Amino acid sequence: MTVTHHVRVHRSEEELAREDQLAFKIAQVAVDPVEVEPEVVDMIINRVIDNAAVAAASLTRAPVSAARAQALDHPVSRNGAGASVFGTEELSSPEWAAWANGVAVRELDYHDTFLAAEYSHPGDNIPPILAVAQHVGADGAALVRGLATGYEIQVDLVKAICLHKHKIDHVAHLGPSAAAGIGTLLGLDAGVIAQAVAQALHTTTATRQSRKGEISTWKAHAPAFAGKMAVEAVDRAMRGETSPAPIYEGEDGVIAWMLDGPQAAYDVPLPATGEAKRAILDSYTKEHSAEYQAQAWIDLARKLHGERSFDPADVAAIVLHTSHHTHYVIGSGANDPQKYDPTASRETLDHSIPYIFTVALQDGGWHHVDSYLPSRAQRADTVALWQKVTTAEDAEWTRRYHSEDPAEKAFGGRVEITLTDGSTIVDEIAVADAHPLGARPFARADYIAKFRLLAEPVLTSAEIDRFLDLAERLPALTPAEVRELNIVARDGVLASAPSPTGLF
Repeated sequence: MTVTHHVRVHRSEEELAREDQLAFKIAQVAVDPVEVEPEVVDMIINRVIDNAAVAAASLTRAPVSAARAQALDHPVSRNGAGASVFGTEELSSPEWAAWANGVAVRELDYHDTFLAAEYSHPGDNIPPILAVAQHVGADGAALVRGLATGYEIQVDLVKAICLHKHKIDHVAHLGPSAAAGIGTLLGLDAGVIAQAVAQALHTTTATRQSRKGEISTWKAHAPAFAGKMAVEAVDRAMRGETSPAPIYEGEDGVIAWMLDGPQAAYDVPLPATGEAKRAILDSYTKEHSAEYQAQAWIDLARKLHGERSFDPADVAAIVLHTSHHTHYVIGSGANDPQKYDPTASRETLDHSIPYIFTVALQDGGWHHVDSYLPSRAQRADTVALWQKVTTAEDAEWTRRYHSEDPAEKAFGGRVEITLTDGSTIVDEIAVADAHPLGARPFARADYIAKFRLLAEPVLTSAEIDRFLDLAERLPALTPAEVRELNIVARDGVLASAPSPTGLF
């Protein structure tokens, strides 16, 4: 049974035993040897395939090329065999492999998501945990256990602690979860893991400016940085070094000065001893390459496109009535003029629901490359319709967004299209078609199809089949096979990618 831990700020003169600190309680979950349930194993396999799919599609993009070049400029560290760098057969030190692969996974914003009090992409746990597994020679069963922990801790923190309200980036939950997952993988004791969790949190708290205004390429690097810091935090803790404590509850800690303040308290749910780690089953992946809160809106726009055409001259206004999060983060409530700028960056357009809904309404779908092309964003009829799309917060959709009942938790809303003749078109959608409760929930065949679609331009068919064979046998992989859990680009693909040089 899940145990809820009451977490509050403690003054320095108050005694808070190490065992009562949230970092240690997270560590206790990590060391619990409970078996990973078959349903969870299957979903972990799905997400390993999903991560590889979106990484393959981003191999030639500039941010990924830069991160890959940085990783390959660092040799394998002495105490292990090294870790694979996506796209190549070369190895790097595990923290740098986690960095490069983390950027590749996040670049297109196209992998799994969990939304509650905070936002998250729990698949960001996979690159650092996999990199360490390859470096130390762990087998597939150990990798599965580590990934189950990483997902569990991140989802549990996201359920309980809101970061964005205080403009702290959501990767602050990723550092601790990845450190915990690595601790499980390595079989470390709770004391060591707790130190790593604290250090990972301490080094990964940053502002949300990376997701505001003209969004930069750092958006893809931020989770990779958190994964890299998690690897380094574990290394440091394994050497016997300690970290700021209590990192969450301290008088000058994260809660007191970065979150709700000295009087704050949070109730964090964690599995009880012996309880299976099932949090990955609460998460969901993306059918479309866009912010998760746009997924359902793309599907609704696709449906409306099939029913009629929308000439900008015939449309007076389009209002998307939706949750607080959607309105203020990717909607007009953000008050970011860049969200209506036809020359905005891909990262900015990915966080503009007015743009995304417009293009999906006109095209009847969404493409991870074509929908973001400058020529697509600057098309005159698109710009004309785009400027007529706004969002509005709706209390009921906000309530459903935060609902703890999976049957009513929703990420969509209601669209009202007012035509110039005075008539209106009203429709709504609660969850994306690919959501577990959607019209076409994603299953293994869909993950494989997504991988093949995104990988075929850059991987040979033999390489695609080789990777899928390994991924589908994940729990039974030998250490040698875990080291082969990589994607290698076909000849000439990376030669066409940018090859930046820097300091290293």
